[in-house]
Amino acid sequence: MRWKDGRRSDNVEDRRGESPGIGTAAAVPVVLRFLPALVRSKVGRTFLIAGVLIFIGGRLLGVDIFSLFLGGGAAGPASTQEFSQQEQELADFVSVVLADTEDTWNAIFREQGANYREPTLVLFSGRVNSACGMATAAVGPFYCPGDQHVYLDLSFFHDLKVRHGAPGDFAQAYVISHEIGHHVQTLLGISSQVQQLARGRSKAQANALSVRQELQADCFAGVWGHAAHVDRRLLEPGDLKEALRAATAIGDDRLQQEAGRRVVPDSFTHGSSEQRERWFRRGFQSGDMAVCDTFSAASL
Repeated sequence: MRWKDGRRSDNVEDRRGESPGIGTAAAVPVVLRFLPALVRSKVGRTFLIAGVLIFIGGRLLGVDIFSLFLGGGAAGPASTQEFSQQEQELADFVSVVLADTEDTWNAIFREQGANYREPTLVLFSGRVNSACGMATAAVGPFYCPGDQHVYLDLSFFHDLKVRHGAPGDFAQAYVISHEIGHHVQTLLGISSQVQQLARGRSKAQANALSVRQELQADCFAGVWGHAAHVDRRLLEPGDLKEALRAATAIGDDRLQQEAGRRVVPDSFTHGSSEQRERWFRRGFQSGDMAVCDTFSAASL
């Protein structure tokens, strides 16, 4: 990819080097559990009132008191000098790809008379606290609709190259653009509709809905790839092959085989290698969101 001269996004939050705590959202249930005992005790009431005042003062100053006392966020953002030049270049690359997805989706939404709300991409190392709960790097990159953030541990790109056999910068860009595809689904109300449809369904039926949602995100990633290639000439020879190789490498059937497990289609949540490649290619070739309606497709 010809990315080094590209615009950098302002929507990257670098939490690498931080030690995530449970945060306010997760700490509240803990406090509520002990609230009755605190209220019954005179000393407890005193501490409770003091705690509320400290919490309010902290919020006014922009400080998450829970995080400070429960082990997270106290270190602040890591300095860029703490990371190797290669890591910083990778973080820079992520920022450029995110900016390019912003340009693409802002233009598409504008054509439809809508506003695109740009997501935040959080870089973390090891584990991270999100509105969707605590997560480790083992889950891979993910999008959280609760805070409309994409979460990425850069070590995943090493796994993509070495473990999954899918090297290349456009393979990495495909992964980022897939997660941005989930953000587009959230803005369009598709994600909430899928959640509603999945309620009361069997596990296999819920998985089937998840597959359609994931394949649509792949197709949306392809729509971005089309714009990056046709409108901005960012792709170089071999880049498309890199993305298709990555889509194939992280298909459910391939991952189950690599884990030494039997391939069980009813357990798929993202789609087979063939399906993921097909839907990315479909978006890439057309550049049209309309071709990404996986929910109406008779065959995936």
